[in-house]
Amino acid sequence: MTVPVQPAIEVIDLHRNFGNLRAVDGVSFKINPGTVVGFVGANGAGKTTTMRILATLDYPTRGIIKVGGIDVVQYPAKVRSKIGWMPDSFGTYHHMTVIEYLDFFARALGFEGQERADRIAGVMDFADLNPLSERLIDNLSKGMGQRLCLGRALLHDPEVLILDEPAAGLDPKARVELKHLIRILAEDGKTVLISSHILSELAEMCDSLLFINEGRIIHQGSAESLKRDNSGTTLIQVEVHGDAGKLIEWAQMSPHVKLKESLKKGARIEVDSIDDRLVSEVLNRMIKDGLPVIEFHREERKLEDAFIDILEEIEEKKLSPPPLAAPSSEQVEA
Repeated sequence: MTVPVQPAIEVIDLHRNFGNLRAVDGVSFKINPGTVVGFVGANGAGKTTTMRILATLDYPTRGIIKVGGIDVVQYPAKVRSKIGWMPDSFGTYHHMTVIEYLDFFARALGFEGQERADRIAGVMDFADLNPLSERLIDNLSKGMGQRLCLGRALLHDPEVLILDEPAAGLDPKARVELKHLIRILAEDGKTVLISSHILSELAEMCDSLLFINEGRIIHQGSAESLKRDNSGTTLIQVEVHGDAGKLIEWAQMSPHVKLKESLKKGARIEVDSIDDRLVSEVLNRMIKDGLPVIEFHREERKLEDAFIDILEEIEEKKLSPPPLAAPSSEQVEA
């Protein structure tokens, strides 16, 4: 008999109201141990509120939230021992060095003597903070500060990490370093919930994605499933020589073609079919119409496109008239 895996994070019908504002409106999801899940949504969609409740920093209006099977409302102290929280910004202290900062939090967590020294040394090695040991923390770059914040979250070796926009404001090198650290943590068996606006980066490091909009989960699944466009269309990126305006005008006027995005040297177009024959006809017509095509290639759907498509479907459903109710037996008899 197979024993079911206990979720690392379980959220059931979570609601959080601020007066008349429904910041979180019936959110439910489960995250299995050892997985990295990206939390996606626009500003104000409910990401940070949900994460703060998971981190025991806020109370739900109603709903059940568990970390490692422990209720975050009933047993917040137990939950805090299991989670590492990395907010989108963290407070610094003037005239405090990196090593002093970590030592302060290690003491606050109750570590003493050699164990405290070992904990600090471990996170400094992992986050590559040793060269910054004597650097004042209010003089760190954004990327260095994020590594320090991650190190602080790891001091007590938590099972679950909750990271709110950790890549925001980082330069490309710091983003690559952060992605590498997160994948190492996942390989070590830790569960990571990470929010970001940069969908392409989430796809590279996450096992699955949660989309939230207006306080509700609107999609949960792998990045690969989102990239496979089930709409029956084909996306093609086209590059032309010279002015891209002619290609854009052509795409706007041609049958079976929709302009998806203007690019510096061309455009991304959508053909309303996955039939190779029709796609070939569109490309042949492009050449016959005199467009100076340099290259073109079929591409997977971008995650940004998938997110926008899901939002558009939701808006269309909102605008669609409700179905007509069947007449009652009294109306039929009349």
